[in-house]
Amino acid sequence: MVTASTTGEATGDGRSLAYQQGVAYLQAMQHLALDPAMVTGLQPFPGSQAIVAWIGTHQQRLNAQIQAHLQACHECFHPHARPPVQLFAVPLSPAFGFDGLCNYATQPITLLVDLGRVVPHHWQRLVVHEYAHAQAGIPGHHDRFVAALTHLCLGLGLAEPPNHPTSWPHWPPCQPTSDPLAFWRGQTETLIPDH
Repeated sequence: MVTASTTGEATGDGRSLAYQQGVAYLQAMQHLALDPAMVTGLQPFPGSQAIVAWIGTHQQRLNAQIQAHLQACHECFHPHARPPVQLFAVPLSPAFGFDGLCNYATQPITLLVDLGRVVPHHWQRLVVHEYAHAQAGIPGHHDRFVAALTHLCLGLGLAEPPNHPTSWPHWPPCQPTSDPLAFWRGQTETLIPDH
């Protein structure tokens, strides 16, 4: 099998292997999203081909990197209380206005996070928020969600959510990036280097 790191060779249609792998990955993510339109990158726009090729080259390493955040969330709960969850990084469409999503309709529950939308040292917070949704078991920012979120925040040394429900959709607070697609274009240094 050819890996995504063998970038430059062109396939029969002239597109790079990295690009083809990026397309396959984004299509798989569309199937896991609540709505396929939530995943961006496959729709043509300036620079979209470079984004897709970058994803094809880096998605395995990137997803491996964020699994540590998922494991840290799992460890806040006894094994029998851990929801079955899968976590993937993917660029999400700005039209929907969120940085991550939790899809209960898949087995295991799917968490999709757009790492380009928040600074890297807040990636854990993004995963924590979506994991709290999975732990709550039902959509929305309600008492079950905030109970799970509070438990996670205490376990991971983050500030507890305030008693104001208007804060819950944005907790723990994450610092946004100025250009969410810069990450997906490979213009930021956020991946663990290969050794």
